[in-house]
Amino acid sequence: MIFKRGRYSGFLRPISYALDLLIIGLVANQLNLEKSTLLNFILFISFSWIVSSLSTRFYEIYRFTSVTRIFTLVGKQSVLFVLLVYSFFGFHREIKLNPKFIVEYILIVVFLITILKISIYILLKKYRTIFNGNLRKVVIIGLNKKTDQLRKYFNDNPDYGYKLIKIFNLKDNINIDSITEYISENEIDEIYSSVTEINNQELVKLIDYADNNLKILKFLPDNKEIYSKKLDFTYYGYLPILSLRNIPINEPINQFVKRSFDILFSLIVIIGILSWLTPLLGLIIRIESRGPVFFKQKRNGLDYKEFYCYKFRSMRPNPEAHLHQIRKGDPRVTRIGKFIRKTSIDELPQFINVLRGEMSVVGPRPHMVSHTHMYAEKIDKFMVRHFVKPGITGLAQVSGFRGEVEDDNFITNRVKFDIFYLENWSIIMDLRIIIRTIYNALGGEEKAY
Repeated sequence: MIFKRGRYSGFLRPISYALDLLIIGLVANQLNLEKSTLLNFILFISFSWIVSSLSTRFYEIYRFTSVTRIFTLVGKQSVLFVLLVYSFFGFHREIKLNPKFIVEYILIVVFLITILKISIYILLKKYRTIFNGNLRKVVIIGLNKKTDQLRKYFNDNPDYGYKLIKIFNLKDNINIDSITEYISENEIDEIYSSVTEINNQELVKLIDYADNNLKILKFLPDNKEIYSKKLDFTYYGYLPILSLRNIPINEPINQFVKRSFDILFSLIVIIGILSWLTPLLGLIIRIESRGPVFFKQKRNGLDYKEFYCYKFRSMRPNPEAHLHQIRKGDPRVTRIGKFIRKTSIDELPQFINVLRGEMSVVGPRPHMVSHTHMYAEKIDKFMVRHFVKPGITGLAQVSGFRGEVEDDNFITNRVKFDIFYLENWSIIMDLRIIIRTIYNALGGEEKAY
């Protein structure tokens, strides 16, 4: 089984944010404001820029985005930027500043950010065409008028970074199994399939394969009836492309909200609890058994990427810690370990993982690497969990599916709750899960052993 590792251009958007905010802050120095006023202005305009950019989708520039679309986004964002700048000086009427300087500031910022945005866009295109970098290997399933339009789109636009590897003509009696085998062997990134040329059974098989192998699967809606359904459409030029799975957390504004909440919540726990609890608990752990205070273990996170997950050590050091899950009455658990596991205190160091961006406060619980390999082979759609960051707690855990995996039915139900969570996420859902987790921890969960 071939797994997708890492996302493409993951740093481009944060770098764009950073460069734009740097321009906004540096140019503001030319306004000759007092230090305190300048600081207040930069903080206000920077925060407002981020919030307004989420509203206008200013940073949602994809490889298939047109230049016209970029200028439209710049126009929308510039209008809001003008209103925000004037609202600040309108509110602070005591600031005596020549209106000419304000106009010059706005024009310079908008000009520099526009040049920067277009430059990055052009450089990426050149990078893809000249150096063959930032490419996505794709295949097309089905041969008809719509798929031929998509073939021409990929071939006529090499600067978009799509490398068409193969087109499968289903009329040649090629089955889905041989297609998925080819996709795995050639490490294809994205699959584009005609809707009309595959039957329901093949459709389900293709979706299951993509889910279990973390492949991006998109459809060409050449069946008119499908337009009436509530599905996620994207346009490559004038050609509509359909995605069947919509993940709310992937929306930029939702990413901003969730990440901001994660940072704030983890800082509260780290500063308010871990700062004094760690030395106290560390002393008790070391007195009872020799070994480190923290236990770290490799887990699989977002896009199947491995990371070290941290916990307070609750067991005596043993060679089986990374292979076998804890069981009820496990002799490896220390006396203090029983207490911290029963109250879930052992999980608190994972807020360090949250602050580092490897985990979220709420999300699917990460499994040991060896267990992930095993469940990926046995449990259908298990890999879908890795489309979002893993969490310290999750919907499955507060719904009775935490702790030791008793049988395949147990892990299947856990996966169902995880998929429901990623497809129906909201910040309200996260808050409810956190409240239920705290309530369960205070009461002492039956399966917390």
